[in-house]
Amino acid sequence: MTHNFRELNIWKNSIELTKEIYLLSNILPDDEKYGLKSQIRRCSSSIPSNIAEGSGRSTIKDFQNFLNISLGSSYELETQLVLINLLFGINIDEIVLKINELQ
Repeated sequence: MTHNFRELNIWKNSIELTKEIYLLSNILPDDEKYGLKSQIRRCSSSIPSNIAEGSGRSTIKDFQNFLNISLGSSYELETQLVLINLLFGINIDEIVLKINELQ
């Protein structure tokens, strides 16, 4: 039992989210290069990566495990975005809505 991850809407949407996160990260201060900038990039790219990896597993249980890991990354990303909003005043509302749609 494998899925073609390229056909999964959740994967497609998480790829778009990752693109938006990379664009957002470019406006963060340079001193966040190894802090929040790096963290949100890793969190966001982890979401579609785990969906893709799980889709290649042979059991539903394995696939669900990778989806749960992806979900955890989405919560982590949302938390980092709240910090970005508090620290730098960057509006994150639209991106958080997209994260919530994935969850």
